[in-house]
Amino acid sequence: METLKIKKLNPNAVLPKRATEGSAGMDLYACIESPVTVQPHECVKFPTGLAIALPSPAYGAFIFARSGLSVKHGLAPANCVGVVDSDYRGEVVVGLVNQFEEPYTVEPGERIAQLVILPVSLLEPEEVEELDDTERGAGGFGSSGRK
Repeated sequence: METLKIKKLNPNAVLPKRATEGSAGMDLYACIESPVTVQPHECVKFPTGLAIALPSPAYGAFIFARSGLSVKHGLAPANCVGVVDSDYRGEVVVGLVNQFEEPYTVEPGERIAQLVILPVSLLEPEEVEELDDTERGAGGFGSSGRK
């Protein structure tokens, strides 16, 4: 069985864990010494105190919002989904942006995001003169209908 290797860079770091047996993501925790208030429309980088090693380039680690923190308090990853490449060995840091008009205070050890490990396709780019035709073609935003 392949594993996700995790190194604590800070003794106060909390290892990621799934909230339930069926959880796809593992919670990531803020590794901060004191509360940090995120003002409306401000972006703050939160350390996790962890570094990871994926088993191979066939995997990527993706940082997603925690739905409760995002929907109830407006805090979500600034880049929508963070990507941790298989060869990165630095600290996993979560940039959170406050999308609401009210400040929100993140407490030390609070769950701030979730980490999902997914397979990635390592397709090689190939330049071509033409692409195959499809029913949709070059139809862009909204071209497939509203419902």
